[in-house]
This record gives sequence, C-alpha cells and structure tokens, in this order.
Amino acid sequence: MLAFAAGSMLYVVVEELIPEASQREHSNLGTVGFAIGFVLMMVLGVVLG
Repeated sequence: MLAFAAGSMLYVVVEELIPEASQREHSNLGTVGFAIGFVLMMVLGVVLG
C-alpha cells in the first residue's frame, strides 16, 4: 500500500507541479518518460550498487 501511495504521489508531482510536462497535446508522454527513467535509475542503482 505504501508503494502505491508513493507512486501516486510521484504521478501527481510530475503531472501537476512540473508545467512543461503537460503543456503539449501528448501530456502523458512526459509522465510516462519520467516513470520509465525513474524505474531505470532504480534498477541501475540496485544492479550496480
């Protein structure tokens, strides 16, 4: 449940507080890009660390 709450909060922060993420017509592209980058950095941190 805490992981779901954290993911929801990250979505809200990216979608609402970063204005460049939702200016264009494909506003979900920035959010999905952020999510993919975040997951990639977490995986790399676990694998390399």
